[in-house]
Amino acid sequence: MTTAPDKPGIGDPNSVRKTVTVQAPLALAWKVFTEKMGTWWPLAAYKIGKANAVDAIIEPHVGGRWYERGDDGSTCQWGSVLSWEPPSRLVLSWDIDANWQYDPDLGTEIEVRFIAQGSASTRVELEHRKLDRFGARRDEMRRIFETEGDWGRLLTAFAARAAGEANP
Repeated sequence: MTTAPDKPGIGDPNSVRKTVTVQAPLALAWKVFTEKMGTWWPLAAYKIGKANAVDAIIEPHVGGRWYERGDDGSTCQWGSVLSWEPPSRLVLSWDIDANWQYDPDLGTEIEVRFIAQGSASTRVELEHRKLDRFGARRDEMRRIFETEGDWGRLLTAFAARAAGEANP
């Protein structure tokens, strides 16, 4: 598995792009990303609710919620499904503001594309865009998504999980 970040200073300052090659077939990569996010997302640290997060869920349809579920049954929404095109493309709104609170009006977007690379490998391309909606905190949030909270790290965890399911 490999990840490739944006080159610093090059490209759109309002987006972050990451790519990972997953050693799993296309359908399995899609399934692990969309149906089993709670198995690879680091819920102990990457959550916004007060309760301990036990799952991350994407409802599989346009308009569906993307949210965390706490151990007390509570839910905290992260965004919603803008495009649902299995097994090749998913677009989610990211509605967590720079203070790590849900804001349904924020509307940054995460597009994830799944591209078969033969029968046993999938290229996954992620773009988090419309970062200008963070206003004066855009550069801070871009840095977090690029290097600190890093979509690359999240994609690496996803790729490891998918590869583990493909090759138990």
